[in-house]
Amino acid sequence: MHTAFKNLLKQLGIYTLGMLVIFSGGAGAADDKQALAGLKEVKVAFDIKEGDAKLLQARLDIIDETRNSLIQQGVTPHFILAFRGPSSKLVQTDISKIKPEDRVLAEKIAVRIKEMMNAPGVEGIEQCAVAARQQETNTDLVLPGIRVVGNSFISLMAYQAKGYTYITP
Repeated sequence: MHTAFKNLLKQLGIYTLGMLVIFSGGAGAADDKQALAGLKEVKVAFDIKEGDAKLLQARLDIIDETRNSLIQQGVTPHFILAFRGPSSKLVQTDISKIKPEDRVLAEKIAVRIKEMMNAPGVEGIEQCAVAARQQETNTDLVLPGIRVVGNSFISLMAYQAKGYTYITP
């Protein structure tokens, strides 16, 4: 390797060992200190529409990881999870409304939601009645602990008016 190029790499904190490239220094452990500087709490309303069980489970996992990460970094989360659209079928107990290939994961989703209901920082979990009607599900069969709201558009607008950030994962 050319000496001038090696010197440039070294200045950037990149070292070579034959053909092996070693990165030194750099970012270190990932954190959100700069973005969270000065914050003591965050308020977020998540608009959850995912109708594929695998993707919905992944979304819930990321939301919960985010909640935990905020707490670990000294910021109190205030999360609202608002289910609407196709996700409505995956947060109710009528198994006939759930695609056969999604039923096993729907059980895991129900467990995750139950865990999240009692987790610090989760203020509420909601199901839109309009979406339930459109998805031909019964609001009486929504998973226990999920609050049915008349219209999640109205609910999400109200949370935004109260200072919640809107996120659609």
